Amino acid sequence: MAVKRKPLRTSPNRIIALGFLGIIVAGALLLMLPFVNRTGQGLSFLDSLFTATSATCVTGLVVADTWTQFNLLGQIVLLALIQVGGLGYMTMVLMVSLLLGRKIGLRQRSVMMESVSAEHLSDVIALLRYILIGTAAIEGAGAVLLAFRFVPELGAARGIWYSIFHSVSAFCNAGFDLMGFREPYSSLTYYVDDPLVNLTACALVLLGGLGFLVWRDVWENGLHFRRYSLHAKLMLTASAVLTVGGTALFWLAERDGILQGMEPGQQVLASLFQAVSPRTAGFNTVDLASLTSAGGLLTIVLMFIGAGPGSTGGGVKVTTVLVCLLTLASYIRGRREVGAFNRRLDEEQIHRAAAGVTLYMALAMTGGFLLLATQPFPLQDALFEVFSAMSTVGLSTGITRSLSSFNRGLLIVMMFCGRIGSLSMMMALAERMAPRVKDPVEHITIG
Repeated sequence: MAVKRKPLRTSPNRIIALGFLGIIVAGALLLMLPFVNRTGQGLSFLDSLFTATSATCVTGLVVADTWTQFNLLGQIVLLALIQVGGLGYMTMVLMVSLLLGRKIGLRQRSVMMESVSAEHLSDVIALLRYILIGTAAIEGAGAVLLAFRFVPELGAARGIWYSIFHSVSAFCNAGFDLMGFREPYSSLTYYVDDPLVNLTACALVLLGGLGFLVWRDVWENGLHFRRYSLHAKLMLTASAVLTVGGTALFWLAERDGILQGMEPGQQVLASLFQAVSPRTAGFNTVDLASLTSAGGLLTIVLMFIGAGPGSTGGGVKVTTVLVCLLTLASYIRGRREVGAFNRRLDEEQIHRAAAGVTLYMALAMTGGFLLLATQPFPLQDALFEVFSAMSTVGLSTGITRSLSSFNRGLLIVMMFCGRIGSLSMMMALAERMAPRVKDPVEHITIG
């Protein structure tokens, strides 16, 4: 008698990875079409794949200037990829299901829960509404504010389109821009002294990078900080420290460098922007190729940290770094428990944070070695490019366009792993590995 086998079920991690992969391939095929390109000549498949990956993984690294290469239709395709990539494809799938009045099953909820880092299945639908309403409100407000600058400069129709595009790109931490009509690859450097553009972009980036769970906490509890969850408290505190501290450190590193000759107010504005943007946004208001070694290192560290979990941003995640730092502090003080704000962390979260940082650094160092082994770039430029790709930031010192086909493919893989999450990616690949029986314990010497 034949034994019936249970059907194999794909894990949420693998569903998310395959979903993003499908969107990237579809986007690449669309960007290859001649009629979405300004010149009427389509990009090669590799360059289209690179651009589609960068947009869907909300990175911002480009091999061709967005405005110079793509016409309005191509820009719309890119914006759609950015929006889907920023919110997560499962969010978009469930949004369509809600609009069509379809029932959302447990399987879809479990995938969505993994996608946005929700804690319970019961949270998914309520969180989905927060995400959709919050995104529309924030991106809309950002577009209105930017319109006060772009409409007078570019005219009504073009100014509104630029406002929408840059608002979505900033909120989704994508870093794609349409400023190539001034100078290709110039990003927002022409607005380095413009408070409206700088502060609006910074606010959009920070709100997108906080994470959807933090939004809900703030919305439900208002300004009552004590009522917030531990996650929200850590994210808000760390974001404030990184923003203020990053601004001060960038000014310290570049006061005699690229900030030299600027007015004091302009120096503060430029320092603030470069403290916020590297945490996965990808815009820049200064020439990154001219950064000092200290400024470049600071930017790499900020790119490594990234944004919050369940957000539109990337990086190893703020809470992951915090858990590692809190663990270190506990060991130094001789305490077994790890926690903050009078709450203790679960040991599984500590192990996951350690695994995430280790895997991220292993992938980044491997990518950096391969890049340097195949093309003779300066060490800082190569590491800058690799961490930018892994953290889905999009900042570059200008070497992206000089990359070989191999290294473009390498960055495509790194952007994809960075958006899915390096740890989630490895779990998706290893989901069917059989569990091992526990081995005997034996101690080794550490440190």
